[in-house]
Amino acid sequence: MNRPRYVVGTGADATTVLRRLAREGWRTRESFALPEAAWDVSDARLVLFGRIIDVETVRLAVLAAARGAGVVAVIECESDLGRALLADLSRVGPVVRGVEDGTSDALPLSEEQCQLLERLANGETIAAAAAAEYLSLRTANRRIAQARDALGVTTTREAVLAYIRRRRR
Repeated sequence: MNRPRYVVGTGADATTVLRRLAREGWRTRESFALPEAAWDVSDARLVLFGRIIDVETVRLAVLAAARGAGVVAVIECESDLGRALLADLSRVGPVVRGVEDGTSDALPLSEEQCQLLERLANGETIAAAAAAEYLSLRTANRRIAQARDALGVTTTREAVLAYIRRRRR
């Protein structure tokens, strides 16, 4: 299941996203600190939200995402903290910047995932694509697995085909 990860600029944008997620069955809670003792909270369908105000809240938001919670963070994306948050969250999985209405054909992939899929679409092996992008083979495989999850497919071949189809739009 694809975990929601949103970085928005205003509280109103966060409210829009949170209402849509609540309609889809997600539980929302303000604060990025996880109350559950278990490490993996992905089965809880929990979305944490709040304003990013310092490095500590960036750390908490990224940790929550890594533990399987959805995240809706309010911060100016072009600020230093915003760029740090986007970079760190993108390592966990795809991040949506701003409000997305669910009808967009935009790729739900990080730049790194797009680069890997582009190389695979051009006939490179995963090992060659990883080397060309200065990634370990293990990291490249994890990014491709995240891309498969984000695109809703089960095989790398299907991910590459979905990437090609969506890229052309």
